[in-house]
Amino acid sequence: MEGINSLVSYLGGVVWGPYMLVLLLGTGVWLTLSLGFIQIRCLPRALKLIMKRDSSGKGEIPPLQALTTAMSATVGTGNIVGVATALAAGGPGAIFWMWVTAFFGMATKYAEAVLAVTYRKELEDGSTIGGPMYYISEGLKLKWLGAAFAIFGMFASFGIGSMVQCNAVANSMNTAFNIPPIVTGVIVTALTALVIIGGITRIGRVTEKLVPFMAVLYFILVMIIVIMNVDKLGGVIALIIESAFNPVAATGGFAGSVVRDAMRYGVARGVFSNESGLGSAPIAHAAAKTDNAVRQGLIAMTGTFFDTIILCTLTAFAILLTGVWSSGATGSELTGMAFVQSFGGIGDILLAVTLAIFAYSTIIGWSYYGEQCSKFLFGIKFSYFYKAIYCFSVFYGALWKTDFVWNVSDMFNGMMAVPNLIGLLGLSFVLMKVTKEKMKDV
Repeated sequence: MEGINSLVSYLGGVVWGPYMLVLLLGTGVWLTLSLGFIQIRCLPRALKLIMKRDSSGKGEIPPLQALTTAMSATVGTGNIVGVATALAAGGPGAIFWMWVTAFFGMATKYAEAVLAVTYRKELEDGSTIGGPMYYISEGLKLKWLGAAFAIFGMFASFGIGSMVQCNAVANSMNTAFNIPPIVTGVIVTALTALVIIGGITRIGRVTEKLVPFMAVLYFILVMIIVIMNVDKLGGVIALIIESAFNPVAATGGFAGSVVRDAMRYGVARGVFSNESGLGSAPIAHAAAKTDNAVRQGLIAMTGTFFDTIILCTLTAFAILLTGVWSSGATGSELTGMAFVQSFGGIGDILLAVTLAIFAYSTIIGWSYYGEQCSKFLFGIKFSYFYKAIYCFSVFYGALWKTDFVWNVSDMFNGMMAVPNLIGLLGLSFVLMKVTKEKMKDV
């Protein structure tokens, strides 16, 4: 097992090497420039759109439910465990690179959703399907590359979507309540099956209620920690910026980091958090009832803003303000230390409950992504078989070691991002044309 973990870790390092960083950030920069800094220029309009209940046009679920489904898959352990892992491995500077990734990722997320709606298809059962596998296959006429994305996406759903999430919940519940991981695995698996059997309509209804509740709950808890330590906030921000461009010496249990570590873990965990460039979120946005791809693209863009710019930043502030970042702990344990220091003995309980809700929402959101990828590859009938495998992976994730689960997720995340980014770059001029034509109707 140790040998397999080492191999997966090595492959993950190769996938997330300098070429991936350049491709991810380069794509975001190009889309930002070609779209006229749309993430700044149109953010106020995008925030207004999420308050509307317009559901005109083809599709299966209202635009807001498409957003909450996409956010259910992103507002999860990446906000709690991913941020902590980035800090533990890359130092405070990793947070700066998460911000950079999120800023340019907003333009990337907009582009993904616009192309997903533009190239989506209607299947024989009347359901709607879309995403990178379709805009790569239909837009670029590269069916093999679209199939490659679908393969990577389907396997990624078993890592980032299910195993990582249930693993984080199992560890947290074991720490807070001494609940055996196998018990957590059984409960989470059963709750997952109850929702995903109903398809995207049931997933949309659940996430529409669950995502706003859990986001507000977590926002309040972390803001309390920030307010309690607000006098240190200026120093923490300075530390983040300084560490992004300078090596950080070993201190306490922190082994030290170089700028390359800060960039790698900041970008990798930033993508894990908001999934911009990964190609997952557009699969949900393709199901939106809308007749304007640009409108859905603007709505999609807000997901990255809420997820990383707001929630991940608050998590990082909580960990850095309380000083636990250099303790040597990682993952949910590190965030838990910040909660315990701020809320006392109830801190572990608050984090465990929050993490469980976050992870569960991610599990049901990613089940849809993987199912759509499997439909592209094997047809509609395969979806039932896929759901059974997915539920099994949820259960099995509770029992795996954390390092192995994270390494597998990192590897497949990177592998599915490559064909998606090629698709975005290859169709960027189509994107500009659609934006010009449809923006006036938003």
